[in-house]
Amino acid sequence: MYIHYTYDHDGFDWDPAKDAANRAKHGVGFDEAASAFEDARGMIIADPDHSTSEDRFVLLGFSGRGRLLVVVHCWRKRDALIRIISARCAHSSEARQYIRRR
Repeated sequence: MYIHYTYDHDGFDWDPAKDAANRAKHGVGFDEAASAFEDARGMIIADPDHSTSEDRFVLLGFSGRGRLLVVVHCWRKRDALIRIISARCAHSSEARQYIRRR
C-alpha cells in the first residue's frame, strides 16, 4: 500500500561518510536524493521491516536531475529533519509502479 506523507521539515541530514559510500556504490549523492522530495507525484511508503529503533520510509520520486530514485529515509520529528539513509536509481519494476500510480 502506498501512502503519501507531507513532511513539514526544516531540511535534510545525513552522514557524510555514508553519502560518499552511497555515491561510490550507487552513483547517487544524498544532495540529489533530497531533491526527489520535491516530486509532487512521489510515492512514500512505510518500511517497518528494516528498523526497530526508528520509523523508516521509502520514497520513489524523480530527482532534480530527472532520475527516478529510491530513497530510504527516516523522519526525525524532534529536529524536524529528514535523515537520508540510502539512495539508488529505481529498477525497471519500480519505475513501472511509479508510472501506474500516476
